[in-house]
Amino acid sequence: MGHLDHAAYGWLTPALSYVMASIGAALGLRCTVRALAATGPSRRNWLLTAASAFATCIWTMHFIAMLGFHITGTEIHYDVPLTLLSLLVAVLVVGAGLFAVGYGKDHGRSLVLGGLTTGLGVASMHYLGMAALRLHGKVSYDPLIVGISVAIAVVAATAALWAALHIKAPLAVTGACLLMGAAVSSMHYTGMMAVGVRVTPSAEALPGATALQFIFPLAVGLGSYLFVTAAFVALSPTGDDRAVPVPVPGRAATAAPAPARASGSLPGPPPGPVPARAPAPGYAPRAGRPPADRAAPTSH
Repeated sequence: MGHLDHAAYGWLTPALSYVMASIGAALGLRCTVRALAATGPSRRNWLLTAASAFATCIWTMHFIAMLGFHITGTEIHYDVPLTLLSLLVAVLVVGAGLFAVGYGKDHGRSLVLGGLTTGLGVASMHYLGMAALRLHGKVSYDPLIVGISVAIAVVAATAALWAALHIKAPLAVTGACLLMGAAVSSMHYTGMMAVGVRVTPSAEALPGATALQFIFPLAVGLGSYLFVTAAFVALSPTGDDRAVPVPVPGRAATAAPAPARASGSLPGPPPGPVPARAPAPGYAPRAGRPPADRAAPTSH
């Protein structure tokens, strides 16, 4: 069995991977909260942004940690198409879980379904990325530890979605993101503890690309995308911001105009009973005739 070193550069790669996982949790959580407060196409767009940001961060975290993964007796290369497939699967499956929460009517059921789907997406990304390894030897896994790592991913994803539904205070949200980052990093290193490698020494050239040839440039590109996404989320106004009226300097508040009369109507007396007209000065009714303000009796 070859000796596996999961931190060939010391604490550098574990620390960077944890930071990346926490950033992914923060972006995914923030975008999901915006999606739940939106309606129509805006909700769909926020969920798509959440899925891409969260999955991209988790994928980048995984391969930052893999930069510190060394095996004595063999080089490590990566199958490029399979590595890219792991990113695509992460985006699609995590997106399915987020859409289940974003459009679910029953919050309890949609939370369980979304957490299970999102967690399986994170685990699928991890083990597809491991399947992309190319080395001189054979890789094996401990099924029990693999199951524990998948369970950690599902629990972490469910907890993150629960936080998106219930936690609003900034301090609590920060704590939830840090815990989510720790859970995702724990899932990765738990999964790596399940790996065993039987090295077969060989002088034959390995297929694929090395980490510095492929993973590092791609991680830098995805990190730039995440920076732009974070700036977009931070500068995008919330629903509460749009609801607050913006005062215009130098313009006083005006009273509401009186309701307009119907078109073509003439001004008339105020509503209410019409008072009786007083007789003109010097007027006296003739004998046998009723006054002007009293109706004459009708004969039958």
